Amino acid sequence: MTEYRRILLDGVATQTVRRGDALVAADGREVGVDDAIHLPPTEPTKIIAVHLNYASRTEEFMTRLPAAPTYFHKPITALNSHRGAVVRPLGCKWLNFEGEIVIVIGRTCRNVSPQDAGDYIAGYTIGNDFGLHDFRDTDAGSMLRVKGSDTLAPVGPGLVTDWDFRGKQIRTIVNGVVKQDDNTANMEWDMNYLVADIARTITLSPGDILFSGTPAFSRPVEPGDVVEVEVEGLGRLSNTIVEGPTPIRTDVGAQPTESEEVVSTALGGDWEFRGIRTPSKDLYPSTVEDK
Repeated sequence: MTEYRRILLDGVATQTVRRGDALVAADGREVGVDDAIHLPPTEPTKIIAVHLNYASRTEEFMTRLPAAPTYFHKPITALNSHRGAVVRPLGCKWLNFEGEIVIVIGRTCRNVSPQDAGDYIAGYTIGNDFGLHDFRDTDAGSMLRVKGSDTLAPVGPGLVTDWDFRGKQIRTIVNGVVKQDDNTANMEWDMNYLVADIARTITLSPGDILFSGTPAFSRPVEPGDVVEVEVEGLGRLSNTIVEGPTPIRTDVGAQPTESEEVVSTALGGDWEFRGIRTPSKDLYPSTVEDK
């Protein structure tokens, strides 16, 4: 396996290779891993994420997975990096972490089989698919502001090639306490399937990234919290939560809400309640009556 990291070196975005505790540029310049200013390891044209994939997450939400995955889109302006500040806008309360493994596309990919999809993957990195649930009542369908607000897609610290995604542990740690702990063996759809599925109708370009789903126990975090996502063989992505410098404008648009659905989602429960109210109820049926 080789790990590549994009960093600011003498003020210029530079590709480096990790060698022990040093990041080495092609011209021989190097900087310590702990001293580097990290950039996202790729420059995507699109950021795509799967809704549900881990068994623990569907069990937590008391639902069943559909026959095939469903997805949403995060704007490029949501992209963030290792050690970057994640902003909870002033006036918002329900910002949740979601530790994930991120697929990085290596070459143009369109209409490929799951068996061949791995040939189009450059490697993998770590991501945190933060969700600002204060806007769920407004954007429940698209989740545009829920998942697409600025800074809510940190990825990094590096791009690791030749990494086998099978049977790998993933954990999310908040202020030193483990909050999510699962294994990729518990994913319903693997990385190759996700790439092939999307590429049936959407051309994936080099550098594009796909978030592959989060385990159970996504929960809200507060300004000052340090959130780390650790993946076996990929390292650890770290971010600090900060409060936005200005409040959400009140003279335009829908305002942040704290409805039963917002609180329920943020605290990881009662998918059944949401399923009754939203168009997704047929895709994600409740299991409450099974219990």
